[in-house]
Amino acid sequence: MSELITADLVDLDLSAETKDAAARSLAGRMVEAGRVTDLDGFLADVAAREAQMPTGLDGGIGIPHCRSEHVTEPTLAFGRSADGIDFGAPDGPADLVFLIAAPAGADDDHLTILSGLARRLMDPGFTGALRAEADPVAAAALIRGEEVPAAVPEDSATRTPEPADTDAAPEPFRIVAVTSCPTGIAHTYMAAESLEAAARAEGVVLDVETQGSAGFERLDPAVIAAADAVIWAHDVDVREKARFGGKPVVDTGVKAGINRPAELIAEARRKAERGEISRFADGRDEAEAGTGGSAGASGHFGVRLRTYLMSGVSYMVPFVAAGGLLIALSFAIGGYEIASAKSVADHFVWGEAASWAALLNQIGTAAFGFLVPVLAGYIAYGMADRPALVPGFVGGAIALTIDAGFLGGLVAGLLAGAAVMAIQRVKVHPTLRGIMPVLVIPLLASIAVGFLMFIVVGKPIASLQNALTDWLNGLSGSNAVILGVVLGLMMCFDMGGPLNKVAYAFAVGGLADPTPGSLKVMAAVMAAGMVPPLALALATTVRRGLFTATERENGRAAWVLGASFITEGAIPFAAADPLRVIPSVMAGGAVTGALSMAFGCTLRAPHGGVFVVPLIGEPFLYLLAIAAGTAVSTALVVVLKGMRRTPAPAPAEDGSGVTVAA
Repeated sequence: MSELITADLVDLDLSAETKDAAARSLAGRMVEAGRVTDLDGFLADVAAREAQMPTGLDGGIGIPHCRSEHVTEPTLAFGRSADGIDFGAPDGPADLVFLIAAPAGADDDHLTILSGLARRLMDPGFTGALRAEADPVAAAALIRGEEVPAAVPEDSATRTPEPADTDAAPEPFRIVAVTSCPTGIAHTYMAAESLEAAARAEGVVLDVETQGSAGFERLDPAVIAAADAVIWAHDVDVREKARFGGKPVVDTGVKAGINRPAELIAEARRKAERGEISRFADGRDEAEAGTGGSAGASGHFGVRLRTYLMSGVSYMVPFVAAGGLLIALSFAIGGYEIASAKSVADHFVWGEAASWAALLNQIGTAAFGFLVPVLAGYIAYGMADRPALVPGFVGGAIALTIDAGFLGGLVAGLLAGAAVMAIQRVKVHPTLRGIMPVLVIPLLASIAVGFLMFIVVGKPIASLQNALTDWLNGLSGSNAVILGVVLGLMMCFDMGGPLNKVAYAFAVGGLADPTPGSLKVMAAVMAAGMVPPLALALATTVRRGLFTATERENGRAAWVLGASFITEGAIPFAAADPLRVIPSVMAGGAVTGALSMAFGCTLRAPHGGVFVVPLIGEPFLYLLAIAAGTAVSTALVVVLKGMRRTPAPAPAEDGSGVTVAA
């Protein structure tokens, strides 16, 4: 492995006046060193990264950086400017410029070195030594970490304060943080270092998870559980957000983590004092949960498999929601026969409602057509990161071609992820690493998945899918009611967790090729999912004294969340009292699911709550089923919470009115 930086990559008299000129000057040194193969192509990649977010930092630092196919190995060039160069930092021009170049397939060892440099840039001792150094050889050695920078004064804001008297000190405030940036090389680790330094100065215990290009090591679940608040300083999606559910969350950009760490910590304290908690456990509202990329999921095989599947479902649901609602709206305007209308590209009359209905239907149908490929693609992505997207999408498209449907998409995604993971285990020459993720892996994995789907497993899966469809269509009487009970229990057990998502995915999968049976399943699933928040909202209204002031406030919000089919509106109540709340809402969900199936209610829209009631088959009976389940859950919650109360004096001034259970 070559040195990350050598003396010929150091310019202590950088004369450039603009950031583009500075990048060109330093990149020219990389070309001369044989580490960049195409100067203009590399500079285009640098400019594209710069367009995403300025790379100037407080303290006179500029860190233009990118990953590029024109880079042969991770490389760093350093320039020092006497006049300063504007890289967009809030405090003015940068006199220290670090051009970081990483190849598209950079290995973890080099990226670890780069992340270490990024952290050291937050140390005034390190940057001060670079400003004073007159020898390029010594400057390169200093950047490589071969010399220890001069110590900074003890009163520096980045130094750890003297420990307080531990006997008198209260329990420290605990924060967990996640940092990430688009490239995952510099800002990710600088934000982590800045937050850690600010936490030490504030006497706060802080643990950081850096989700960078070299992968990430997940925070210990016990550390997360013990935390009082969470800080996300990120410019790309935080992976596996559901781990932080129920905590106060400060959600901001990565630059804020670098420049304003003390403010973020103070905001986290305020949110914790107010009792704010996050609500993002439902994959219908976020597209990120569980996309661990090549880092994969931790735990035994069952846990990893669930994480992979939930990754696909999370990305699939927005397509289903948009497409399904458009199709349902088109039916409301033009009737069910609008599905057979001519293409609006050939026939569209501005003044005809039928033309507009046909337009909505055809847009929705186009969106819905991505359901299975997106499911497969992002299952594969959850297993093996971006190289698995192409074979995953290809496998999903093949599943549609051979009529393997939703089940085919599940299998195709797993096959694609497994194929990519197998190929990634093969050791290749360093010169080939750059083309592996963009050419070799997608090509070979697509061939493998295509062969398996077309020739080996496709037809058996298609037969199983047809058998499942026939079974749903044949459901009637007690069988339909039993299925409704099971779906209702699943929707209400974890309120946005894995079981909830499995039931929801089963329902929306049937909408890809709707039949009377699959439309009944969709109706039962949405009805049951509305029960938990509606029931808790009603309970906080009829028996206010059983709930704290915060719970009563959450209860007001739960009316809207429940009516909108956002099941996680009940999570705050379940988290505070799971043994009483969860069984109660499960019972109500089972009643609603059973009644919806027994009444023969149907639904073509995958989301919307009461706002799509006009599109429901048997709408009045549907609302009756929801009301019945809500009443059952409310009654059980009130009874169970009332039983746990003990005689007590009048409620305190804060109005909590609750005797804490033993």
